[in-house]
Amino acid sequence: MPGKFHHESLYRGEELAGKLAAIRVTICGVGAVGSNLADALARQGVANLRAIDHDRVEEHNVSTQLYGESDVGVWKVEALRNRLFRAVGIEIETVRKELGEGNARSLLKDSDLLIDAFDNSASRQFVQNYARTAGAPCLHVGLHEDYAEVVWDEQYRVPRDVAAAAAACDYALARNLVMLAVVVASESVVRWVGRGRRQNSTATLGDLAVRAMEAP
Repeated sequence: MPGKFHHESLYRGEELAGKLAAIRVTICGVGAVGSNLADALARQGVANLRAIDHDRVEEHNVSTQLYGESDVGVWKVEALRNRLFRAVGIEIETVRKELGEGNARSLLKDSDLLIDAFDNSASRQFVQNYARTAGAPCLHVGLHEDYAEVVWDEQYRVPRDVAAAAAACDYALARNLVMLAVVVASESVVRWVGRGRRQNSTATLGDLAVRAMEAP
């Protein structure tokens, strides 16, 4: 019987499948982008995942994040661990802490790849500071209104936080934009693992377009 990653292995090749199974990925923030990206990578064969987040699942998360109604009130990292184990049988490492300047080094070390999926500038800055100090590969994934970007750290600038309403989670967000960003990000990870290629991209939902980002 074909294994659970049979179709991916046929498409990607056994060599790349082996590399994906071995790489150690840390996902910072497992909300809309991070939870769905973790699921996508796990189903593509990434077996060594660490998830960092300190929030619980809330009802308004259900439409855009991986979690369901039964997860409301559960810590996001625990809900994610349970869902990925049920989906593909992997045990991910979970860190239920708020990432900050004082603990970034201890939480992010021993990673082959960092993925910044946070929704605030302060946390993004902590990830970038560590990545640049440690020389660690880092991919940033962000959303705003109709726009998504997937940018490797060399060309990434931490944006300012948007309006104060965002702090109360009172902002417009389409699930399809989240999933579009996840597709672009997961493919960027796979291409980097397979070819060492760091491609920066933007995506817009209104015209359903994905474009390579030009270097500054």
